[in-house]
Amino acid sequence: MRAAILIVVLIALVITQAQRFGYQQQPQKTQQSSSFGQQSSYSSRNTPQKTQQSSFFGQQSSFSSSRNTPQVPQQQQPKSNVHCPEKNGRFPTRTCDGYIECEDGVGEEKVCPDGLLFNPAVGIFHFPCQYPIDVDCTGRESTQPPQATEDCPHQYGYYRLGDAANCGQFKNCVDGRGYTFDCPEGLAFNEESYRCDWPDQVKTCDPEAYLGFTCPPGPDARGVGEEDYKSFRSPRDCQRYFICIDTKPRLYNCGEGHAFNEIMNTCDGIENVTGCSGSSSSHFDRKPQQFDRRPSSQYQSNKRYF
Repeated sequence: MRAAILIVVLIALVITQAQRFGYQQQPQKTQQSSSFGQQSSYSSRNTPQKTQQSSFFGQQSSFSSSRNTPQVPQQQQPKSNVHCPEKNGRFPTRTCDGYIECEDGVGEEKVCPDGLLFNPAVGIFHFPCQYPIDVDCTGRESTQPPQATEDCPHQYGYYRLGDAANCGQFKNCVDGRGYTFDCPEGLAFNEESYRCDWPDQVKTCDPEAYLGFTCPPGPDARGVGEEDYKSFRSPRDCQRYFICIDTKPRLYNCGEGHAFNEIMNTCDGIENVTGCSGSSSSHFDRKPQQFDRRPSSQYQSNKRYF
């Protein structure tokens, strides 16, 4: 009888120890899971350990999905279904103001601002859209419809103002807004070169009407070079004079303190010129003026092209 009671007591002790051992092991797993995920508390011991670990590794909904999904960087989707002749570069299209820009084999069709054209000849580090006089559009002459404004026929470009008798002004259009400029005295704007040039070199200008002087006929107006041509003092200002080249006048200015001496056929001190009042006038640069034809900095790209 005593032996039976002893056996029952021993069995009860074994069961009690087993229960205590199992209770202590469960919180230990929960604490370890909390150290990885930093989202569960000590009381959330029933949360699967794998699910808690997923919050640390991949922020996925379950550990298995994070583990089985390869962590591959997402590739850039093609911007358009265009063919790239080469992996990197810029290439012309059928229109003169359009082009394809390819980067790492991905192509994107682009269009230059209205009034500018794509120039395949520019370097890869330069803005590809240039003014028409700098671009050869042979075989791709078509362009986008003009986006005219009250000021300008196109968003960008240089355009002459006035008629054949008023050739000295031009307009620079930037983003549809026109800015008016005057050429230096005696010069006319040349649309073919985007520069202020001698009036006789501009097809749309009448030099005689513009300068108000008609060259006399005969040998006095001819020669082999400007230094050999006959000069004529301006009837309105003794400090100015004309040189006639192929019967077309060009206006010159002797500069402040000087006047044109008809006897010497050259500029002289104003005190040495008979009939000159001595009134001064500003000196002007009589050389043709070349302008910076680069498009506005607003459209200059800082991106490094390949």
